[in-house]
Amino acid sequence: MSPDETVTAFMQAVQAKDLDAAMALAAADIEYDNVPMETAYGAEATRTMLESFVGMSEEIDWVVHHQVAAGDIVMNERTDRFRSGERWLEIPVAGVWRVEDGLITLWRDYFDLEGLMKQMSGEG
Repeated sequence: MSPDETVTAFMQAVQAKDLDAAMALAAADIEYDNVPMETAYGAEATRTMLESFVGMSEEIDWVVHHQVAAGDIVMNERTDRFRSGERWLEIPVAGVWRVEDGLITLWRDYFDLEGLMKQMSGEG
């Protein structure tokens, strides 16, 4: 798979809540940087972070508005949507990914943490 296809397959696996399939596309030393939050280093820490939001969501829908790839770098602009009950949280995200030898070695997402917190509290 190309880096673009690897990132797309990873996101599809997360949306399907299939963390085994997602993590099969991640390097053992992946860096998962949620810029306004903490950074996870390694596959185990990344999986733990994923489990936290996958577990609280009945449905996940990541709408990719734009995605470009150059060499081993993939960048996308998307809206990450998480449904719990009848309520959807929607987060505008800009992501940067690096794929080396078919595995994701870097996943960095930029988003507005304050906007997310407002939605979670019912203000947004």
